[in-house]
Amino acid sequence: MSERVKTNKRTVADAKAETALPALGPWGMVRWGWTQLTSMRTALFLLLLLAVAAVPGSLFPQRPANPSVVTQYIKDNGDYGKVLDTFQLYDVYSSVWFSAIYILLFISLIGCVIPRAIAHYKAMRSQPPRTPTRLSRLPEHGTLVLESDAGIPPSEAVSDAAGLLRKRGYRVDVRDIDGAKPSLGAERGFLREVGNLVFHTSLIGVLVSVAAGGLFGYSGQRILVEGDTFVNTLVGYDQFTPGTNFQTSQLQPYSIQLDSFDIQFDRESVGKIGQPIDFTAKVTTREAPEAPALQQVLKVNEPVSLGGTSIYLTGNGYAPVVTVRDGAGNVALQGPVVAKLQGDNYYSSVVIKVPDAKPDQLGFVGFFLPTAFVGNDGISFSGDPALLNPRLTLNSFHGDLGLDAGTPQNVFELDVADLTPLNARNLDAGGLTLAPGMSIDLPDGKGSISFDGVKRYIGVDIHHNPGQGYALAFALLAVAGLVVSLYVNRRRVWVRAATAPDGSTTVEYGLLARGEDHRLAAEATAIGALLADEWQVDPATQQSPSSSGDNSPDSVSTPAGSTTATGSTKPTKDQ
Repeated sequence: MSERVKTNKRTVADAKAETALPALGPWGMVRWGWTQLTSMRTALFLLLLLAVAAVPGSLFPQRPANPSVVTQYIKDNGDYGKVLDTFQLYDVYSSVWFSAIYILLFISLIGCVIPRAIAHYKAMRSQPPRTPTRLSRLPEHGTLVLESDAGIPPSEAVSDAAGLLRKRGYRVDVRDIDGAKPSLGAERGFLREVGNLVFHTSLIGVLVSVAAGGLFGYSGQRILVEGDTFVNTLVGYDQFTPGTNFQTSQLQPYSIQLDSFDIQFDRESVGKIGQPIDFTAKVTTREAPEAPALQQVLKVNEPVSLGGTSIYLTGNGYAPVVTVRDGAGNVALQGPVVAKLQGDNYYSSVVIKVPDAKPDQLGFVGFFLPTAFVGNDGISFSGDPALLNPRLTLNSFHGDLGLDAGTPQNVFELDVADLTPLNARNLDAGGLTLAPGMSIDLPDGKGSISFDGVKRYIGVDIHHNPGQGYALAFALLAVAGLVVSLYVNRRRVWVRAATAPDGSTTVEYGLLARGEDHRLAAEATAIGALLADEWQVDPATQQSPSSSGDNSPDSVSTPAGSTTATGSTKPTKDQ
């Protein structure tokens, strides 16, 4: 017994050794990996992963949008902020891992679409499948009996059915027309797969368009005071964010001048008085230096298009016009100073830096109030956003502003740590409060400052995205392809005719859908009605085609007699 067990064990071991699968090898592994990557399951997974990978871009400040905010965020969060920077979470959309997902999705979609397109092209050129032996096993089928006195032989019946199906949009192939049992195969709905392919190809087009926008596009911001002109050059931007492959030759030399800016405030709604309800900027534009000037209107959500860029109105405020003279009486600064909005009713902060003043540089920090009021605590505030009672309240300083060292500074901030105060509320000289037209001398003969008037300014965002139009076109095309793939059904129809023993002609037809098709029964009814009308079968005696409720012909049990629609009530035998 033990020898027999040992023999059986050796036999099993030998069998396993003989049936062992060969190793894939390097090339086999490459083919396996390509198969996995180009599967639709992988494409859907990568698409979901791309959406998840984009989430950190909305949770953390992004360096391309505002580098200063990112720098401050890292300072405020210490080691945690540095770790996030290590994983490129402040540059999500240009990070290595986001780009890897993007490229893999692009390759996966191409690998899915091309083989499917080739297979669909071959299917469109191939003939419909052969006629099944038993049409009564199809989900939808019916039978018509043409009496012998009608004089319609099987070949003519099949030819008539072929003509009707062609008019209905089917591609028809007639078989054995001169035989005893001529038949035809017909199919329609190839647009379903075409729509599917168009949808996936359009997704690739969207990805390419978005990538082109990131590579060759650019964006920037500029503040324009009334009367100022912006020329589309690098030095003309306050902040500029180029694409990866941006070239300065892409900048079209157009110009835009802010002629006037008007704000309409709500003066009627209770609880909303003083809120801005409409912004209108009137601008003069030129597509090129030699081009004629055009008068245009820039509004919120109504950008101006120039030189392939879109110019959006994104902000606004007041710019007090000041003149600063130094200790020698020379004009060291003259013109509008942008006031940064800080609170309600256009309460704005003002920073004035005068590096050209002699013998000491001058600096001013304070607030601009469009409609100034003084509270019981002696603190000034703005009671209305309109220019009803404008005031400048400032503190003045002298010393080294730190600009000569070349270190970048925020124009809206003044570091007063190394400056000597001249005017402030806690000093004997007090603070500076200026109304339009006023001029005040600074202490110690350091100069003077005058408030000459007020202008308005706007902030504009300038975007150039060469792939934006293509992305929109591909997105619309994707929607169209998706609609077609959802509403067009792939169907096949077979018709067979034969001569019965009594001389009548029996016509069988059956329908099969590829996938779910809840309208297949209605299509079968319509085809049956067309055939009956063609051969003038009495509709009163016509029965509806039978439906098994399943689109799989192998899962249908056939009754002893199939549904008939005849000129008489005589049933026919199952073929």
